[in-house]
Amino acid sequence: MKNTDKTRKPGRKKPAPRKQPAAAQSRRKGFWRILMRLALLGLFFLAGWMVYLDAQVTSRFEGRRFEVPSRVYARPLELYVGAPVSAAALEQELALAGFHKGDGSRSGSYQRSGGRFLISSRGFNFPDGKEPRRHLALSIASDQVQNLQVVKGPDSAIVRLEPAQIGGIYPAHKEDRILVQLSRLPELLPAALMAVEDRRFYDHIGIAPLSIARAMLANVRAGGIVQGGSTLTQQLVKNFFLTREQTLLRKGNEALMSILLELHYSKSDILETYLNEVYLGQAGARSINGFGLASQFYFAEALEDLLPHQLALLIGMVKGPSYYNPRRHPQRATARRNLVLDQMQQMGLLGEADAQRARSLPLGVSDKSSFSQNRYPAYIDLVRRHLARDYKEEDLRSEGLRVFTTFNPAMQVAAEKAVTETLARLGDKALESALVVTAKDSGEVLALVGGRDPRYAGFNRALDASRQIGSLVKPFVYLAALSQPQRYTLITPLQDTRFTLKFENGTVWQPKNYDGLERGEVPLHQALSKSYNLPVVRVGLDIGLAEVKSTLQAFGTDSAISDYPSMLLGAVAMTPVNVAQIYQGLATSGFNTPLRTIREVTDAGGEPLSRYSLQVNQVADPAAVHLLQYAMQETMQEGTGRSAYNTVPRALALAGKTGTTDDGRDAWFAGFSGDLLAVVWVGRDDNGATPLTGASGALPVWSKFMAQVPQNSFTPVLPDGVQYHWVNAQQQALTDEQCENARLMPFIIGSEPKQTITCAGALPQKIRGWFEGLF
Repeated sequence: MKNTDKTRKPGRKKPAPRKQPAAAQSRRKGFWRILMRLALLGLFFLAGWMVYLDAQVTSRFEGRRFEVPSRVYARPLELYVGAPVSAAALEQELALAGFHKGDGSRSGSYQRSGGRFLISSRGFNFPDGKEPRRHLALSIASDQVQNLQVVKGPDSAIVRLEPAQIGGIYPAHKEDRILVQLSRLPELLPAALMAVEDRRFYDHIGIAPLSIARAMLANVRAGGIVQGGSTLTQQLVKNFFLTREQTLLRKGNEALMSILLELHYSKSDILETYLNEVYLGQAGARSINGFGLASQFYFAEALEDLLPHQLALLIGMVKGPSYYNPRRHPQRATARRNLVLDQMQQMGLLGEADAQRARSLPLGVSDKSSFSQNRYPAYIDLVRRHLARDYKEEDLRSEGLRVFTTFNPAMQVAAEKAVTETLARLGDKALESALVVTAKDSGEVLALVGGRDPRYAGFNRALDASRQIGSLVKPFVYLAALSQPQRYTLITPLQDTRFTLKFENGTVWQPKNYDGLERGEVPLHQALSKSYNLPVVRVGLDIGLAEVKSTLQAFGTDSAISDYPSMLLGAVAMTPVNVAQIYQGLATSGFNTPLRTIREVTDAGGEPLSRYSLQVNQVADPAAVHLLQYAMQETMQEGTGRSAYNTVPRALALAGKTGTTDDGRDAWFAGFSGDLLAVVWVGRDDNGATPLTGASGALPVWSKFMAQVPQNSFTPVLPDGVQYHWVNAQQQALTDEQCENARLMPFIIGSEPKQTITCAGALPQKIRGWFEGLF
């Protein structure tokens, strides 16, 4: 039988390749398709996100990159032989303007020895031209510049020091900066910055992977963050566009935006923006951004004037402005500065000797910032209100305008001292005050105090405390009367006796004098200087309330004025600034000069935008005002203001008026010298009663201020149509100079007395006076 089975060789049979199931192949293909689709979707979203980020980057860089605050400057101090300034006031102004004590040879420094000064000015770009740098030598005696010499720089008989910055109008986010241009910076600054922060700045594309890897390795070895790998571009992106949160998403956006930034803009553009953006400290609520402002904030000097050790400090602070704050942590700051100097030496930016010398120097930081918060909030408040007439708030906060004001630092110091020291002496802690000082002839507001704490930026009483003015209204009642010379003169007899007014509604009003007394018949000039109430009401009713109201409005009040007779005793509410406005016209012989705080405004580049010139409008007859000024001078010599001469030199001729409201709720004084007008209010915010009068509450503040500042006497010019005559006021007659009760008084021509009396016995009177003089 044939065996059909074939004999097989021993060994293992090779398995036939297994065929994958069709389902598995299908799943794998599906996986890759999904992966591809997800990748494409991811790329699509990435591309969209890049477009979004690109729009973010370009919109900020193409538009206005920075909101730069407006800067408000004091008036410049002019120095010339004869300039009225004390040595102490000059030193205060130098300090306020950021000058520091030194040898007086370096820009921005001064040296004082008694009344002798060496000053090295920095120069300043004023609206009317650039004031060059100068090295000055001058001496001061008797509150005047006695001699002035320009040691170095263009010679001039009059030199202007750079004005102090007294405040700013800041963006809502409170960032403050001074923009600088890369082309005008010291070359050492960007070179040293890159040596410390980003040595391959000009080589990378916005990010530096190797630097990041090195930083990660260093951080892993240290077990914490000890090194950063961010480029300057990344730092700028983080500060400019992103938050400080440490998330992968934020880091990813930072890298993408850095690359986009580098694609669109040049390295120089990015570096300049970084130098203006970087955060370098804090001044109260304001952040100090950029090297330009930091230079002023820490050294009170322009960035281009900084020395290597000062630049090194600022560069070192980039790592941690608070941690390395040189004012709070000088040792840390010194160590950090020296580390930067070491790196500058390693990179060949400084020679060994220069680096060693720089390391040996002190930090050189100014005691306090010359660009600190608004020092004078009440005054800046008034400046802002004046600016609001012509400028939008948005522009004031962002356009970097330069506002040149009429602010006088020496006057402000004297005003603040007068308020704080007088209120402290009065003792009542609830008492508040406001003080307004203007230049008599120009209406320029020189100083302003808004409360007992001049630094408090809250309720500004000088502008917003609308209080009844009491007897401050009386000069305007009498001015309305004296403007009718056929009816009233300074010697017109007035009845100082009680009377009663009955109104149609049945109410009764019975005015009375402050002291409750009645004096019978008194001449008009005495009724004003002694501030009697009964005569002024009689006069006001005689000439008409409408006439008085019209006079007040002509002098510039915008307050509502009552039609009731009580307005004749000051039942009219005004702010201290408003009172200063109406008294300005009295001080300038009936020529109204609107108060102003601003002289000029320029844009950030110094181009003039607005100029606020002196405006004068005649609102009253100068002859009538001259008569009134006579009575207001009498107020200071014989009347309710005479106690001023307990403080002010007797030789200084002044004119003024007290004002008091019921229960001493408001104490006022308004008065002027030949140069200045000042208005003081003292009272309580809750309108509570006080034991004070105008003479005991406001006048001491006024006198203390006037006694501190150099000024000239009030010597009014005799206007046309006025003549002086010796008169006997009681007899209403012309008389001789040597007669008893003879008084030299002004009259509008034609209104002088027609009657003449002689003074028999005048010679005995003179002889008697001679004997009295002997004893």
